[in-house]
Parts: sequence; structure tokens; C-alpha cells
Amino acid sequence: MNYKIVTEASVDMPREFAEENDITILPIEVNFNGDLYPEGLPNDQFYKKLKEGIIPKTSQPNQYKFESAFTPYANKEDWFVITIVISSDLAGTLAQARNAVESLGMKNVYICDSRVTTWAEGAMIIELVKYIKAHKDATPEQVIAELEKLKSNVKLIAVIGDLKYLKQGGRLSATSYFAASVLNIKPIINLDGGKVNNVAKKIGEKANEYMVACANKRNKDYPVYFGHSNNETLARNFIKKYATQLDINPETAPVFEIGCVVGTHVGPNCYGMVYFV
Repeated sequence: MNYKIVTEASVDMPREFAEENDITILPIEVNFNGDLYPEGLPNDQFYKKLKEGIIPKTSQPNQYKFESAFTPYANKEDWFVITIVISSDLAGTLAQARNAVESLGMKNVYICDSRVTTWAEGAMIIELVKYIKAHKDATPEQVIAELEKLKSNVKLIAVIGDLKYLKQGGRLSATSYFAASVLNIKPIINLDGGKVNNVAKKIGEKANEYMVACANKRNKDYPVYFGHSNNETLARNFIKKYATQLDINPETAPVFEIGCVVGTHVGPNCYGMVYFV
């Protein structure tokens, strides 16, 4: 059986990996005060505009984009399409993908509500590709079972580095913003139950120590995937400082950049880890 993976641009994974493995990433439209970018924006351009104080809006791929991605595999018994999308609690992408399958009447498509987003979604896909390559005779049922296992076990934890963007987006009051800024309090978020949750508030370096303690409960058969929003140096310094405690090789640790979908809300200087339990 041949497998085709289709996803959408909230998945912050290296485009080189997607190209090497023929993964289709459907674009997400970005709107900066009426300036439309139907194919999205490169991350450097996106964050440049964001830092100028413009709060963008993003639109998920519609049904017809999914239909275009699925159609080449209709009526092909030797192909099976795996579609992985952002958590249905965060966007309406899942419904668009389902509508496309229903419209086309395809039976060889499985749609997975990842219950996560950004590089956690990307890590799931990378691990699924590893599984498919290592199990060349795997049936669709086996691949789906592996995907659902990854979905159940993936964890994301991150520090919000710049609270200004939470304040601008209405997710943080002016009073809380002022107090947190003065005291150097860093909110820590995770993805659990399909939603973004505030799990802790720590002062300074204690935020990093909290994240490391969480990640050290992981299944070490999987790598730790690091992520950042427009500040790779910040992520690399974190990796170097905590490599021994995390029992990882800092030279080979995978580092992903958060794109426009999540970057709109967290702004630059967010960093964290994805791991599997």
C-alpha cells in the first residue's frame, strides 16, 4: 500500500522534510488589515509585520482545497490518504476536510483531528513517516493505529516570551500584563484536551526548570522536538543549557519555527518542547 499524507499550514514542520516525503501542506490565508496573502507568508516576513503592531487574521483551507488534494487518489486501490489537521477546538479545518471526503465519496481517506497544532502536529507527522518507512507492509489499519497512538501521547509545553501579543489579542488584561512584566513572570502553556491551557506562572529561570521537569517524564524512544517563534538563538541557548538534564545531544536536537497560525497569538520569543509519553 502507498500512503499519501495531507495536512495544512498550521503544522510547523520543516518544508524540506515535507518535500522529501511528498507531504502536501495546504496553505492558510493571512490577512493583515486587508492585505491578503492567500498562500501565507514566509515566517520572517510574517514576524516583521507582526512587530509593526498589526494583528493579522488567518483562514483555514476550505473544502475545495482539500478536494483538490484528495482527487488524484480517488479510485486508486493501491493508495491510502492520511489527513492530519489542527485541533477542532482551535479551528474549523476538520469539518472542511470531512466535507471534501463526503463530496468526493472517497473511502481511502482517513482524517485525524490531531488535537494539537504547530510543531506538535509536525512531530506527529514526522514520527508517522518514520513508522511507515520502517513497516513497508503496514496495512491502513496499522498505520491508523500508530497515528492514534502518537496523537494520544504527544505533549507540548512552552513559555510565552513576550506578553504584549497576548495583551493585544485580548487574552491578557492590562493589569496582569503590567504585573507580569515588572516581576518577570512567564506564563507556561500546554496543549491538552485539544485546547491551549495556562498551566503555570513562573518567575525567570524557574519557567525553564518547570518545562524540563515535565519533559523528563517522556518516552525516550522518541526525540524531543524544540520550537520557537522568530528567535532560534533563544531556543538553541535553552537546548545547550539543559541538554544534560534532558539527556539529549544539543547538536542534533530538532528545532522548528512557529508559523503564522500560532505566532499570531504568542508573538515572537515563545519557545518550548514537544515530546511523547
